[in-house]
Amino acid sequence: MTPVEAKLEAARDDLAGRDGVLVAFSGGVDSSAVAALAYDALGEDAIACTASSETLPEAELEDARRVADEIGIRHEVVSFSELESDEFVANDDDRCYHCRTMRLGEMRATAREFGVETVCDGTNADDPGAGHRPGLQAVEELEIYSPLLAHDITKAEVREIAAHYGLSVADKPSMACLSSRIPTGLEVTEERLGRVERAEALLRQWGFDQFRVRDHDGLARIEVAGDELERALQLEFVEPVREELSALGFDHVTLDLHGYRTGSVSPAADADQEHTVAVDSRPDD
Repeated sequence: MTPVEAKLEAARDDLAGRDGVLVAFSGGVDSSAVAALAYDALGEDAIACTASSETLPEAELEDARRVADEIGIRHEVVSFSELESDEFVANDDDRCYHCRTMRLGEMRATAREFGVETVCDGTNADDPGAGHRPGLQAVEELEIYSPLLAHDITKAEVREIAAHYGLSVADKPSMACLSSRIPTGLEVTEERLGRVERAEALLRQWGFDQFRVRDHDGLARIEVAGDELERALQLEFVEPVREELSALGFDHVTLDLHGYRTGSVSPAADADQEHTVAVDSRPDD
């Protein structure tokens, strides 16, 4: 038995010893691996629950439905709005704490409706060491169980487990909520979230795999993975992306030459924003 197989078996046995679990399910690789483990361990006593809000792209919700079908697990969708929280809208350094508190609170309430004691999430063993992660405080405060973390399962091992279960998201890039595209200190609004979602849908249609569109109050800063950067600099991309994103309401469109980086709209990363090339050829008036 390989180390990953041993961890998989231990996590499955752990979940099998519970009366039932509800998995906070985004359809990403981490929560999908937990949902697969839970369904393997508990069958009909496992529930995957997705919280739908303005920060979750419609494409991600559809992915969650599709992956739940792949697993065979019961899937529930609950709706709420982070924009009802003044603390979340203010977009300070603890935005993720406010978001996760609300989102996991919805999971807790749904679990109570179904008489389920254990709520699980997809926090893995690499997450606590991945910089400023205020959302993990909410996980602890709401007593959410993280089986991947409990059994020291790293991100790479999560992908192996997802592949073991034949999940189509085994190699899916990480996906943070849409509010992560808005710089700290700039209010999160439905308008900004909507244009980011539509802009990223366009990049996905153009075939980019790992990317973000950051909304700097009307300036779109496009980040793509290093191995896709050369293609993003081609005129065949530059001209249509400028036109399409301008039509969505962005005043200027730029390409970040640093490429894709997580957390690049946090205050510590603000100094890096100058390393961009404009793909908006309109004069600055």
